[in-house]
Amino acid sequence: MRKRMYLIPTGCILFILYFTVFGERGLLRIYHLSNERDQIRQKVGVVRDENEKLKREIEALKSDRRYLESIARKDFGLVRPNEIVYQFPTATDRPEAKPQQPVSTAVGAKR
Repeated sequence: MRKRMYLIPTGCILFILYFTVFGERGLLRIYHLSNERDQIRQKVGVVRDENEKLKREIEALKSDRRYLESIARKDFGLVRPNEIVYQFPTATDRPEAKPQQPVSTAVGAKR
């Protein structure tokens, strides 16, 4: 009888502890939600920074003629009148250089 008297409260305490730790609103769930919230906040910060960068670029496109000119030159290859553009091939544009075979000469060979 005494054993049963300790067993029932112990079982109740274990039941409550189980749901406190592993339940739908338990400590593990709160921990995972906290980590997820931190990740979302970090992503929001990255997106805000990108948004600010895009806003600055929009303003530059609306008002800065030098920025527009640099984009036109770089992206579309536009030039001013009377300008000469020199284009040099890059290492990736060049054909593979084939190694030259040594030329054999017959020195001292008489006929």
